[in-house]
This record gives sequence, structure tokens and C-alpha cells, in this order.
Amino acid sequence: MPTASANELMIEYETFGDANCAPVLLIAGLGDQLTAWDEDLCRALARDDFYVIRYDNRDAGGSTWFDDAGEPDVAELLAGTVALPYSMADMATDAARLLDALGLASAHVVGVSMGAMIAQTFAISYSERTRTLTSIMGSTGDPRIGQPHPDALGILLAPAPTTRDEAIAQGVTASRVLGSPGFPLDEGLTRDQAGAAYDRAFHPSGEVRQMAAIIFQEDRTAKLAEVSAATLVIHGEADRLVDPSGGEATAAAIPGARLKLVAGLGHDLPSGYLDELVTDLGQHFRQRV
Repeated sequence: MPTASANELMIEYETFGDANCAPVLLIAGLGDQLTAWDEDLCRALARDDFYVIRYDNRDAGGSTWFDDAGEPDVAELLAGTVALPYSMADMATDAARLLDALGLASAHVVGVSMGAMIAQTFAISYSERTRTLTSIMGSTGDPRIGQPHPDALGILLAPAPTTRDEAIAQGVTASRVLGSPGFPLDEGLTRDQAGAAYDRAFHPSGEVRQMAAIIFQEDRTAKLAEVSAATLVIHGEADRLVDPSGGEATAAAIPGARLKLVAGLGHDLPSGYLDELVTDLGQHFRQRV
């Protein structure tokens, strides 16, 4: 896959469709690689006359890893004795610099989970570059809302796998706990995806640093009131990792935002939901092509 020099690091990305069409920037979640955005989704949006870009966040996939920073200790971060390796704002700047490298002035910005937090930060910091904003399974950074249920927190804090088989088993377990009860779990597909992610770039320490950026993110509620881009907020009613209150608060904070709560949807984007998502995104993007 191609890479671009962005914000003093290398970002690996992949594109779908005609570069002359309206750009769509897809931002992945915690520890996820660009491949977490289903290729069928990307191709469907491309057929709908959009130029789709998916990319690896810093510390994931083929983008620059920050192993020299070590794994952050939360107690030391809270005490201020060590610096946060990087922030949500840094990750939003990565997205802006990737658009620069691709020669794109603006894009429809779509983020899922941690990616939604990055997308919100992007829309705040780069309002003129945000054609529309879509925040999926996200929250505002207010620690009082959007918190995980205890069993979901257990998945989040589970020890990192050390082998391919353990990574696959952990992926299946996570899907059972965090996935969408309204959509059937394809365990074979889940195993294949977990194995492919392990083979492409297994990097658990990067996920720890990304998690630190989430833990120490700012509360964006007040700044979200300044977002002028047309905004769609999507959240699963059955999300156990980011409680739906996170999506509700996001929509309430952004003037004119449309909130869509999806029955039976958990903290994933199952294949059975993708057609509906493609339709919603296409309609949303066309508010400003």
C-alpha cells in the first residue's frame, strides 16, 4: 500500500474510486488498522461517486510506530512525571497532513469509536476542511458519559495476546461481548479478520499508547458547539463499549446534528448493517458534495 509523509511521520493509506470525486476520509478506532473499514463498504461508496481514503492511524498498521516512547504508565501520566506520547489533537493533525499529501483541500470526515473522537477534533480544528462530519460510536470526551459496561471494560483491559492463535481467540471473544446482538455473528469471518490483522501488523504496545490518548483527551463539549459542518451521529443502542449516552451527548453538543440510534447494533459494523450505513452516508455526504 502507498505511504505519505504527514506530520513528520509516515502514514499508510489506501484509496478507492475516482480521485476527481468528493473525498471521504475514514478514520479507524482503537488499535484498528485501515483494514477494519470493510472493503465492501469502501467499494460501495466509491460506486456511489465518492473517492474513499482509509488509512492507518499512527502506532497502527503500516504507519509510524512510537515504540521509542515506551508504554505509558497511567499513574505517572496522572502525576505529570511523564509526557503523554501524543494526543487526540496530534492524531487529527495526522489526518489533515494526509489530506495535504494527497492534494485534497477538504473531505467528508468519518470516524468510528476512537476514530470518531479524532474526527470530532478534526472538525473543531480544521472546520474549513470538513465537508461533513460523521461520528460513529463516539463520545465527547466528557468522562461522565459514554463509559463502558464492566464486561466490556474487561475486554479492553485484557492482557495482549502473544501468539496468532491467542489473537484470533481474543478477537472472537471480543466480538461476542462487544458485537451486535441484532446481527448474526459470523465466527469464521471474525477469525479470518483477526488472523489477517495479526499477520499484517501485530502491535499491542501501539494500542496502549492510543488508549492513553483517549484517557487523557479533553472534554470537547463546548468546542463542539462551534462545529459548523453538517453532522451525522450514529450509535448502536446495544453498544457496551461506548455507552449510547456518548452518541447522544455528541449530537446534543453540535448544532443541527442528526442522531441515529440503531437497534441491535453494538460496538462493531457487521456486514448485515453495511448497506444501511452506505445509504445513510451517501445521503449525508450529498448535503455538501
